[in-house]
Amino acid sequence: MQISEVLHDKKITDPPLLGDHLAMDLLNTEARSGDMVVDYWESDSDVLRWLRQNEISVVLQPGQLTEGELLSQAKALRTLAFQLISAFKQKQQLQDICKLNTYLHSYVSAPHLAQDGDGKLTITRISRSDTAASMLGQVAEAVAQLLVDGDATLIKQCEHPDCILWFYDRTKAHKRRWCSMATCGNRHKAAQFRKRKS
Repeated sequence: MQISEVLHDKKITDPPLLGDHLAMDLLNTEARSGDMVVDYWESDSDVLRWLRQNEISVVLQPGQLTEGELLSQAKALRTLAFQLISAFKQKQQLQDICKLNTYLHSYVSAPHLAQDGDGKLTITRISRSDTAASMLGQVAEAVAQLLVDGDATLIKQCEHPDCILWFYDRTKAHKRRWCSMATCGNRHKAAQFRKRKS
């Protein structure tokens, strides 16, 4: 399935996890195809599902948050991450790191022992606070870690003109050009082939 089909298919509700870094996948929860903006987060449930897909455990009690609170905080973190990562990539002075610290300081976690689907024991960390900001703490930590340890030259956006998905280029030669070879890479190859044939 092509990325444009993914972005326009109303049955597909989950953002692509193609970023090779949690901070990149955070940015990819909002995408664009042509002039159409697709926001994969329309409710608290969408954010919770995305957190679970990224193996972030959140314990949410009924009535713990007001409706839309997690969604609002998640979108604010995404906007902040976009600003910080864009500035970092362009080697500009980072503004608003204190806003990122708000998420980091609210993140109180504890180890949690559980069994996976195969019965194997695993240890994860779960948020032990009852605020939306703390539930997004691991995501904020991934953004902070990228800003501290990441290589700005490896933060890239897909080169396909209809795609703005981000990724962290972990390939050996650091020549990755596409969010996914199976989608945008193949679309580019097909377009080049058609161009040569005409």
